Amino acid sequence: MKIRYFAWVRDHTGCAEEELGLPAELESVADLARYLAGRSDGHAKAFANLKKVRVAIDQEFAGPDASIKGAKEIAFFPPVTGG
Repeated sequence: MKIRYFAWVRDHTGCAEEELGLPAELESVADLARYLAGRSDGHAKAFANLKKVRVAIDQEFAGPDASIKGAKEIAFFPPVTGG
């Protein structure tokens, strides 16, 4: 699965995207975030507070309880504001 990171999430993880084979037991966005937090200190910092991170599954906004089963791409980014 392709995992993409934007803005400060990218800065913390140190990469814009990763192609990962994920464990089958990961079912939700929250499960994935906990898994990713274990990849490095930067990932842990990026996912320390999931309330401060937004997610899109296959380019559709999703919440922490959303299923990641069958997804091709998941993107993490900070909340955005218009102006």
